[in-house]
Amino acid sequence: METIELRTLLRPLFRWWWLIALATVIAAASSMIYTLLQPAVYESRTTLVVGSAMTNPNPTSNQIFLAQQLAETYAGLAQREPIQTATLAALGIEWLPFYTVQASANSPIIEIVVVDQDPIFARDVAAMLAQQLILQGPAGRSEHRREQFVDSQLERLQASIVETQDEIAQNQQELASLFSAREIANKENQIDALDKKLYTLQSNYAALLATTQQGAANALSILEPANLPLEPVSSQLLLNMVVAAVVGLALAAGGAYLIDFLDDSIKDGEDAQQLLGVPTLATVPELMAEEEHQKLVMLYTTPHPAAEAYRMLRTNLQFASVDRPLHLLLVTSPAPEDGKSLTAANLAAAYTRAGKRVILIDADLHRPSQQRFFRLRNNWGLTLGLFDNNMAIGHLLQETSIPGLQVMTTGPLPPNPAELLGSRRMQEILLELREQADVLIIDSPPISAVSDALILTSQADGVLLVVKSGKTSRTLARKALNTLRQVKASVIGTVYNGVAEYDSDYTYDYTYTYYDTEPQESAAAAYSNGHVTGNGHVQHNGHSNGYTNGHQNGHQNGHHSGEQSDEKGSDIAEYSGAARAAHALHEHDYTESERDHSPNFQHARSQVSRPADQFGSTHHSQSSLREDAEQ
Repeated sequence: METIELRTLLRPLFRWWWLIALATVIAAASSMIYTLLQPAVYESRTTLVVGSAMTNPNPTSNQIFLAQQLAETYAGLAQREPIQTATLAALGIEWLPFYTVQASANSPIIEIVVVDQDPIFARDVAAMLAQQLILQGPAGRSEHRREQFVDSQLERLQASIVETQDEIAQNQQELASLFSAREIANKENQIDALDKKLYTLQSNYAALLATTQQGAANALSILEPANLPLEPVSSQLLLNMVVAAVVGLALAAGGAYLIDFLDDSIKDGEDAQQLLGVPTLATVPELMAEEEHQKLVMLYTTPHPAAEAYRMLRTNLQFASVDRPLHLLLVTSPAPEDGKSLTAANLAAAYTRAGKRVILIDADLHRPSQQRFFRLRNNWGLTLGLFDNNMAIGHLLQETSIPGLQVMTTGPLPPNPAELLGSRRMQEILLELREQADVLIIDSPPISAVSDALILTSQADGVLLVVKSGKTSRTLARKALNTLRQVKASVIGTVYNGVAEYDSDYTYDYTYTYYDTEPQESAAAAYSNGHVTGNGHVQHNGHSNGYTNGHQNGHQNGHHSGEQSDEKGSDIAEYSGAARAAHALHEHDYTESERDHSPNFQHARSQVSRPADQFGSTHHSQSSLREDAEQ
């Protein structure tokens, strides 16, 4: 259960992988181009310190904490208009380059970084920002005035100290020349007084100088002056590309989930089963064939996942109708282009592989498709039988290149399809066809487009609803199912069609390599289980498909020359030879030595191994010959 939920969760990413990849590449490429086109820039740094904690040998804890708090305040102040305006005025410039101011964590240090293409200009701006922050700060001007006063006092004290020292020296000289005891005593008293004065002056000077060195608690000072950068800053190309790619990836992934959320289409088979309440009988991969007839995967000579899906659909239908066999199956869809016609065609071919006689009726009288799939003529068909009550139903059937499969095309399209499909004549045609086939499959129009499908449901033993991956609307599918239930239709299940490779279960390859449920059939081997007569008539399970070996019987005008007829007849003859060879290989029990030496075995093996295209158009050789005969 966890795997299923994870798969469902990742489904939008797989569905829109190309959009996510494209967005990632575009984002990374755009980042690379943008980075490479950017000019070289230089970075100048300067640092400031708050208070005296860095210069004071014994700062207190309160001083340190206060300085750290003030550092963040000053960092914010440096990015405000007063500091910027003062810096512009001081430098005489009109604009400031990009700069950042950041306070260091748990530190009174502030760092100013200026980035510009001119290294000298970056240095000057960094230095001026630091200077203006000091001057314009809360303590800037008062601190400046205080420093001026202290400096003047220091100068005055210094002058007084020098003057006092000179007086002391002079008095000492005069003392040496005196002889009177009284004069000597007076001079010594003067010298002592000058010494005391000098001590006082020196003490005051030292105290004032200490105050100047301590500074204010909120004062700013430059710790490292702005430097002149010599090397440009690294462009960090790789980092920019990685960041851009991650952003592009995230945005695209979010867009994918948004698109998936807004998308109303059915997402997978389980989604269809939970939404509609009927089982999903098969999940059919998307077919990439350009031509319509190439979409008949049951005719492929090599294994194909879609062919196995149709075999699985056939098996599930058989098990789903054990109590009530599905003799007449109606295939429809909620909307046009859901793949219901292709599903009906391949399902009919799958039933023939199980030995069933199948008649496929194209009842889509608005947009018929079966004549394109099987390359049949559409100038006669169902509508002729509906208009003419006396027409033999067998004349409306056309043989195909698949043994046991007959197709009734629409014929000329009428103006009133619903009235014709609901007529008593339609019931008579279906009753008669039931007796001629083991399985009768009707390709009907979409339910939402017209009411034709609802009219035919009363004649069907079961209805198969085809929905297409990423296209069929959930609302429309639910409405179609409710409409079918209102007319008491027996909905057997759904076919989840057109599944992309990323959304499939990847079980088909395993099925083919490990358990090949059905032998690979070349165009020649497909006819090997029938009886080949000498004149080119090929009979399958006792039912003659009756195509001559190129001798035209001259229906209508016989426009094809005998040479063209002989060429087509030669294709059928070679077809018959290959069929007999395949039959011989299957029936005759060769020993190992006989396989190496028997010319019959070697010839038979060479016939069977011939490429299918050497036998002409293997998928439609019989139908094309019939068209030639009709012409």
